[in-house]
Amino acid sequence: MRLLFVSNLAGSRQRAFALKWGAAMKLLFATELTRHARSTYTLTKYVEVGKALGHDVALFGERSADLPLLPYTLDVEKFDFVIFVIHVPSDFPDLPYLARLLDQMPKDRRVIIDCLGRYNETIRVEHDFNHLEKLDGHQGWEWVEGFDAVASRILQPTLKPLRSDVQSFLFHAFHPGAVVRPYATAAEAAHAWAGNGTSKPYGLAYVGNNWQRWTQVRKLLEQIEPLNGSLGRIVLVGWDWSRRPEWATQLGIEAVNVDPLLFGRLGVETRDAIPFNEVNEFIGQAKFSPIFHRPLFQKLGLVTNRTFETFCADTIPLLMLPEETVREIHGESALPLAPGEQLCDRLGDIMRRPEVYWEAVLKTRAYLAEHHSYRRRFDELVKILNA
Repeated sequence: MRLLFVSNLAGSRQRAFALKWGAAMKLLFATELTRHARSTYTLTKYVEVGKALGHDVALFGERSADLPLLPYTLDVEKFDFVIFVIHVPSDFPDLPYLARLLDQMPKDRRVIIDCLGRYNETIRVEHDFNHLEKLDGHQGWEWVEGFDAVASRILQPTLKPLRSDVQSFLFHAFHPGAVVRPYATAAEAAHAWAGNGTSKPYGLAYVGNNWQRWTQVRKLLEQIEPLNGSLGRIVLVGWDWSRRPEWATQLGIEAVNVDPLLFGRLGVETRDAIPFNEVNEFIGQAKFSPIFHRPLFQKLGLVTNRTFETFCADTIPLLMLPEETVREIHGESALPLAPGEQLCDRLGDIMRRPEVYWEAVLKTRAYLAEHHSYRRRFDELVKILNA
């Protein structure tokens, strides 16, 4: 229907007319997806929600054996926009696939979502950084010039981009339908969480790879050590928690350290990475699950999928984030879940009065559903693309 309606127009003018009047969008995302890292969960939701809203959303490339349910295509010309989702260099397709995208989609309809703040001058915070030549082989200026060459617009998942030529777009979001156990009341949630005749196998579980998170994980473990095991078993799930990787030693990178002695004192278990679609169920086996933002992300205000997705699990999220970030992203009701420097005391209070904190969880879920749902995020993206 859309093509017949504008059949008297041609090329980009035809597309502009169709988009202006709110026709269904055809969006092609280009990135490397894996079952264990980066934005796979987020993009599955864009496909799902986009379809529900009447849009056509697909991933660029050959069909993936690891992700058979996602729609993949090489037919670039049928789409209105190509959206590159970039974390690392391999998120750009290899040749000749990249050439196909650049040849068949005009630059003014190519957009980059810069998930790691690459499109900035080189920034270092503690051991964290947005550019490190000895790790990925690309200097800072290459990222900026490369982005400029590929796309007409750069979006970053932060409310406050540093550069005036970058637009804010949080990208990640909360999906109310993914909540594992949508309790009706805080009393019901607290009763189930406290045991109800059973107990969760873990006191605290964190799912995330050991990359630029060690300083925060170490601090959390040191803070809870006085609880002397009363919290329950602790598990870290993801790559490189069991030992410091040899490549980090060779490159002199400090942000993937581990402390076997500390792990031993607290009885910390480590597990390999799990697929993205198993994360929420696994986290729900623990009473608590922390949400961390890397030091670089805190400086840039970048959010991740875990910023929102952890609230879908049957656990009490611990917002190990600056208070300002919690207010801006999760809302005022989430502040009791942000213990700051008083983690040990806060955990004790939660275990004594779980209903108070489950009230905060349920109110935060409602806030996220209203302000950060994937439906709302998709609408925000459409408005950006139509501007």
